[in-house]
Amino acid sequence: MDLEAVRTYLAVAEAGQFQKAAVDLAITQQAVSKRIAALERDLGVRLFTRTPRGAETTIDGQAFLPHARELLRVADRAVASVHTARRPLRVDVINLRGAASGLLRDFHRTHPGIELDVVKLLDIDEAVRAVRSGAIDATFRAVAAPGRPLPDDLLSARVIDEQLQLLTGPAHALAGARSVTLRQLAGHRIWMPGILPGSEWAAYYDDLVAEFGLTIEAAGPNFGSDALLDTVADTPALATFLSDGTRLVWPASHGLRRIPLTDPTPVYPHSLVWHRDNPHPALAALRAHLAATRAAHDAPGTWTPAWVHRD
Repeated sequence: MDLEAVRTYLAVAEAGQFQKAAVDLAITQQAVSKRIAALERDLGVRLFTRTPRGAETTIDGQAFLPHARELLRVADRAVASVHTARRPLRVDVINLRGAASGLLRDFHRTHPGIELDVVKLLDIDEAVRAVRSGAIDATFRAVAAPGRPLPDDLLSARVIDEQLQLLTGPAHALAGARSVTLRQLAGHRIWMPGILPGSEWAAYYDDLVAEFGLTIEAAGPNFGSDALLDTVADTPALATFLSDGTRLVWPASHGLRRIPLTDPTPVYPHSLVWHRDNPHPALAALRAHLAATRAAHDAPGTWTPAWVHRD
């Protein structure tokens, strides 16, 4: 079976149009049509029905879809198996200023001879697809988000828990507190622009709000951490959450306060996720490094959502 024809079939199925698939594949629409016709002859079925809006998969086309994806995953892994030693280890980190990024920097300092490509994928589904296809070797994620169990061909290991802290400006009502309980935050406005609906961190904060009666606002454009710090410093009614592992610098004139959260302390769990058949030699070194430096998690007095893996 021609794998390029299978790849073309998937492009058409996802795009819903032969023309859009041609653009995505950087080939002509005629080439797309020829590949699909050849694949249909090989399979002895029709895969698409032409419609005024483009192309729709037939019943046979829908049945072939998961097998086509698996064919390409196997092919990509076969190619990667003979090239991995000659390319950098590709690792996905959501927050380049967070604790998981710090773990990766520490690994790089400890193993300076290992080349790293650090990528940043926001969407968990995109990251899972990238790990399964071999596009990346590993990702740091909070697993598993509700309704999104990890596929059986992926493995994970809990590597670090980030403790959340309250960040306030100098005029906030809680600015002088040495610590704050989660129950004390009821009625206070926590502003966190940029929470992506459907992400695992959105699921985390949804559970935190539901359990402790908090008010988290995500409205408004996300202009980045500097703008967030400016707003919190200047607005007495707003506070935000910041992890103890997040590295940020702000002007001394801001007078910002980082206040520990207690009873319980919410922690954001990070796990390393990888494919069980990934042959990259540096992946084993990364896993060993993280296992050797891993701190205890699920400590008494801490909180994580019920859906988080306890590995």
